[in-house]
Amino acid sequence: MKISIAAAALAAFVATLAATSQAQQANTPVTQPVINVTASATSALPNDRMFAWLRVEVDQSDPVTAANDVNARMGKALARAKVVKGVETSTTSYSSYQVSERNQPAKWRVSQTLQLESGDFNALAALVSKIQSEDGLVLSGMNFSVSTAARRAAEDALTQQAIKAWQARAQNAAQGFGAPSWRPGHVTIQTGDTVVRPQPMMRAAAGAMAQAAPVATEAGTSDITVTVSGEAILEPARGR
Repeated sequence: MKISIAAAALAAFVATLAATSQAQQANTPVTQPVINVTASATSALPNDRMFAWLRVEVDQSDPVTAANDVNARMGKALARAKVVKGVETSTTSYSSYQVSERNQPAKWRVSQTLQLESGDFNALAALVSKIQSEDGLVLSGMNFSVSTAARRAAEDALTQQAIKAWQARAQNAAQGFGAPSWRPGHVTIQTGDTVVRPQPMMRAAAGAMAQAAPVATEAGTSDITVTVSGEAILEPARGR
């Protein structure tokens, strides 16, 4: 009698294990192939913002005298720039340090940079020439870029183009693998860095600033790129 009860219990346990195994197999999701797809859309936009950096630098034996000279020149340049409509001004990179050279008395070098920004290239170019010739600052660099508003508008349009290109590429890939359909998985959208063409950087010698020629400008274009990357999950054929 005891043996019959034990055998029945063992049979019930085995049946439970078999049922559990079948249930687990039924609930196990079918592994679906996943492919990574990338597509981009790019547009060349005219640069509509101009930047210029002008530097004043003075060497004197007395640091106070050097600082006063720099402050006076920068003050004149700022006053001149602020009356030009559409030009944004800021000062950066103020420095003061002692310079020692062999067989020469020690001196102090004080410098400061004026940054100018505008969408009116002609007005800003004329201002730069004026500041060089009359205020004693040196043009140390110039650059162009796309304004924030124009960039955002372009990125919005390019995003739609990039998404459509990504969907088309995912569809082609699914067909190549013989999948009847697909669905998107994790997808990211990124905007690329601006590539400026050309990127003019202009420098002027300190001794020539009194006879500074008008600044020539050629803004060029910037490449705005939106890239869509993500998973395309291939759906198996029905009945498999």
